[in-house]
Amino acid sequence: MNPSNRTGADVQVRTAAARLTRTQWAFAAFSVLTALVIIPGENAVLPLIQSLGFAGYLLAAAVSACCALRSGTSRARRTAIVFHLVFIPVQFLFSFPGPLPLAGMAFSAVILGFLRPTFPRLSPGKRKLWVMLHVGLSVSWLGIAVAMVVLSTVGYTTESAILRHSSYELMHVFDLFIVIPTMMLSILTGLVVSLGGKWGLVKHWWVLLKLVIALCIPAAAIVESQWVRELAERTADPATQPGGTGLTLMICMIVFAAVLWTATYLSVFKPGGKTRWGTKPPVTRVRAGEGSQRSEHSVPGPSSTSTH
Repeated sequence: MNPSNRTGADVQVRTAAARLTRTQWAFAAFSVLTALVIIPGENAVLPLIQSLGFAGYLLAAAVSACCALRSGTSRARRTAIVFHLVFIPVQFLFSFPGPLPLAGMAFSAVILGFLRPTFPRLSPGKRKLWVMLHVGLSVSWLGIAVAMVVLSTVGYTTESAILRHSSYELMHVFDLFIVIPTMMLSILTGLVVSLGGKWGLVKHWWVLLKLVIALCIPAAAIVESQWVRELAERTADPATQPGGTGLTLMICMIVFAAVLWTATYLSVFKPGGKTRWGTKPPVTRVRAGEGSQRSEHSVPGPSSTSTH
């Protein structure tokens, strides 16, 4: 390597280390602030989740500080990438008592953009395992969404006060212990399948649309979860009717199920072709002995025919 190339490489390494230092110290400060804000008090809405959030953000502050202190090593960069990939869906869980962790999700996503992570290709055996997990979790998520449509419809339309309250109580239990874990695991396995294969996240329109759906549903689910909790508390009184909140919740559940069916359609039919990020620029070839140049567009198709 000549001196100029070595100097350029050194500058890139120092720039990357400085970027890692700044972003990780900033996230460490954000994590400490968030931990202080969401620490559970006497009137905590979801004390267990708030306690987990408090501990999680303290851990995030420690990990971010360690990465910032060792920013000159490749291990620190890898640790930061893996941590933020995992912590994004975890912060979604922390956002149910309050919206501040949503800002943390966006912050982690921005940090990942700065770090520009690259991912190794999965071996065929590992890819099949991850695809199996993703398909199973996605089908489970869709089935739960249909069940939530049924429960919200029963809760809104039934004349039985006991059945009404039981429907919303079941929805609340499903939300906390089934919907949230299934949703997060489905998104995580989908990211692994996309990033570990040829599809990528933004190379094909159908994958990009699924990513948008996967990010929008959790954000909307936070509001939906508040409605479910409110109705479960209100309908404990037999004289209380669901009212407009019950109708809105029922419509929301129908929309959620329809959107998940749309994601299923995208996975099977893969419409839209490639995005501009997935299309290679023209390749210019020069024939020996000729002064003219010929441009060809090289747009290779995916080597895999898997649905994911």
